[in-house]
Amino acid sequence: MPNYSDDVASVLRALADPTRRQLVERLARAPGTVTELAEPFDMALPSLLQHLGVLEAAGIITTQKVGRVRTASLRPGAFDALHLWLGEQRTPAERQADRLGIHLARTQLAQEAP
Repeated sequence: MPNYSDDVASVLRALADPTRRQLVERLARAPGTVTELAEPFDMALPSLLQHLGVLEAAGIITTQKVGRVRTASLRPGAFDALHLWLGEQRTPAERQADRLGIHLARTQLAQEAP
């Protein structure tokens, strides 16, 4: 079984803060400049930059500076390790229930077909 503990712990620590979760939700829609990202928050710009730094250190986002403008975007595959780890934690009963649900859905479709 692969060991994702460092990557998973880093991502979970970064996402533990509600402000960082909101930033990730915003960046899921499109990349944004630091100024754009700061608009909905009532905090000083250095505080927001600190949050972005934590997300970047965790490998969740990347930032790029062109001139005086810094733009942040989600890093592709940032949550892969977390997704894999969560998948490994699912119980056999959950997996069986998933398979049963798929089987029942297929059976229902077959019965409804002419």
